[in-house]
Amino acid sequence: MSKSILIIGAGFSGAVIGRELAEAGHKVHIKDKRTHIAGNCHTQRDSETDVMLHVYGPHIFHTSDEEVWTYINRYGTFKDYKNRVKTTSGDKVYSLPVNLHTINQFYNKTLRPDEARAFIEDIADKSITEPRNFEEQALKFIGPDLYRAFFRGYTLKQWGLDPKQLPASILKRLPVRFNYDDNYFTHRFQGIPEQGYTPIVAALLDHPNISVELGVEITRAEMATYDHSFWSGPLDAYFSYNLGRLEYRTLDFEKFTYEGDYQGCAVMNYGDEDVAYTRITEHKHFAPWESHDGSVCYREYSRRCTEDDVPYYPVRLVEDKALLEKYIDQAEAEQNITFVGRLGTYRYLDMDVTIREALDCARRFLAQADNGNKFDTFSVDPR
Repeated sequence: MSKSILIIGAGFSGAVIGRELAEAGHKVHIKDKRTHIAGNCHTQRDSETDVMLHVYGPHIFHTSDEEVWTYINRYGTFKDYKNRVKTTSGDKVYSLPVNLHTINQFYNKTLRPDEARAFIEDIADKSITEPRNFEEQALKFIGPDLYRAFFRGYTLKQWGLDPKQLPASILKRLPVRFNYDDNYFTHRFQGIPEQGYTPIVAALLDHPNISVELGVEITRAEMATYDHSFWSGPLDAYFSYNLGRLEYRTLDFEKFTYEGDYQGCAVMNYGDEDVAYTRITEHKHFAPWESHDGSVCYREYSRRCTEDDVPYYPVRLVEDKALLEKYIDQAEAEQNITFVGRLGTYRYLDMDVTIREALDCARRFLAQADNGNKFDTFSVDPR
């Protein structure tokens, strides 16, 4: 039997869930308080240069999930793209992630892979057996010099916290390579949509059983008129922050234009603490198949998210996790609603994981709805 479904949020979570349910015959209504679709993946052409802009910061699609890659390619054409990040530290430019070229350049050596591995093991802090925080993990992993040059200052600026306050698990995601591979990701499939992400989301939403309304706020009373709702907004916002606000970091973007090629790469990090911004992104390099005389760049500044800001990165320190548990308890007492996506589950998610979770969530909903069962409160366990 067809159900009336409300989805709050027109990003990838809402669009994928909406599409799957619409194709199964349900009537799907998607509403978003923003005036555009695609959430933080929103892209648009710059009016002066015609450069494709990643409005909320660059997004490179990377995954080893073949089903997700096949699924998203149904809705748009992806071009091959490798994310090759550079970093400026101490008035010199290096490649990230740390690789054999980075090590040889930094230490002015010509080490072979096995020599570089032994060299890094020798300078690493062997007294640290079980790293308790980000800094200890870095010192055990790469030693003090590379840590100070590439990670300490950047981390201070990105998180607004001393690296000793951050969990060691954050750094475990950053590889060190003992070869000259400077591709930031190692996933099997990597690319960027030829025409940006917004047309892909538009294609997902293009179904006769889907209606989309933008620039609107939704009330709890209105949600109650639907058979089921999916909430992809902030978990704490659903409850009007009645227990307090979960901590996020947000980004400020300082846009500037340049005639020609400003930095020769898409992403230039700045690891020194005395440089206020974390990185500069030059957006025409995210579409190397295009040609533009002019260029659009953004300096990125990270800071604590306030109530009027766009939330980007959940902080998830001990106190945040304690507050999250309280919100989970409240959520599980609700009826006919599922919290999904990055904001709804208070987790940092790459796009491919967001799509995978949305697909799985929609399929479980269809299976359980057919059997008349109560559906899950969360698409995945947010703890």
